[in-house]
Amino acid sequence: MTNAANPNLPPGTTGLVLRRAALYDLTVWLMTLGRERAFRQRILNLAHLEPGESVLDVGCGTGALAIEAKRHVGPTGTVYGIDASPEMLVRADRKARKAGLEVVLKHAAAQALPFPDAQFDAALSTIMLHHLPRKAREQCVREIRRVLKPGGRLLVVDFAASAPKKRDFLAHFHRHGHVDLPDIIAMLGDAGLNIVESGAVGIRNLQFALAMAPRGDQSARKT
Repeated sequence: MTNAANPNLPPGTTGLVLRRAALYDLTVWLMTLGRERAFRQRILNLAHLEPGESVLDVGCGTGALAIEAKRHVGPTGTVYGIDASPEMLVRADRKARKAGLEVVLKHAAAQALPFPDAQFDAALSTIMLHHLPRKAREQCVREIRRVLKPGGRLLVVDFAASAPKKRDFLAHFHRHGHVDLPDIIAMLGDAGLNIVESGAVGIRNLQFALAMAPRGDQSARKT
């Protein structure tokens, strides 16, 4: 059975699936004013990645952040990327091969991660949650919580609401939504994650929250 609204999503999941991979990359380039590498470094610094860690990029898009994460964790670390768009994954695979780096890419929805419990040291959700309706966001966060190891970290980055203003050049390419930071923090807490840091990313109107899975008995997790 397929999702009637979107055949790229499994039953019981909803959300927007982006397909125009080249346009996605152009949008990121415009949003960062051509400073994509600095943007990715800033995001990964917030995640505090360490060599040898296992990392999951949820909604990895065309793979740029996952590839950079692989550079951070090194040859002893592993990076997985999932996305609901086959077109994005094709471009991501091409980028990883060109970079000579191994990133494991899987076609999956953020609300139904194809991984066992407690597999990852860190997970990234970057400019992705605003594509999902509220219930799907909550499902996504719970799923990420499930696949994090005790003490594992989740970094969420997304747009904050901004005051109405004159449409700029970027608006012709991308109309993004937003998720209020208090709502992100509340979702993380409801999923059983403890907030470590939160605030402004320092690029456009992006905000972040870093949360940690409790250490100790995995059976105490919320489901």
